[in-house]
Amino acid sequence: METTTRSSGNDVGSLTEDARALMNATADVAGEKVREARKRLAEAMERSKEIYGSVRERAIEGAKAADEAVHKHPYQAIGIALGVGALIGYLIARRGYRNGD
Repeated sequence: METTTRSSGNDVGSLTEDARALMNATADVAGEKVREARKRLAEAMERSKEIYGSVRERAIEGAKAADEAVHKHPYQAIGIALGVGALIGYLIARRGYRNGD
């Protein structure tokens, strides 16, 4: 989870840097269309920061809740994981059998 969060954060950071570079590169370009595009880009960057922060907070809260649930009910968690793993294994084996593997 942490690796995915870090990777998403890097992607968002790169996108933000690219957008800022584009805004800086077009700072001295005159024209109503360019100004409007820059304004929309700035607004989109602000919204994306807010959305990213919100999603990240919810993901962290979900991970903490899952961790707490596993610590409170370890045997049930193991049983569920075993059942889900067996179901996935069965479905993969069945698919392989149908394909002639």
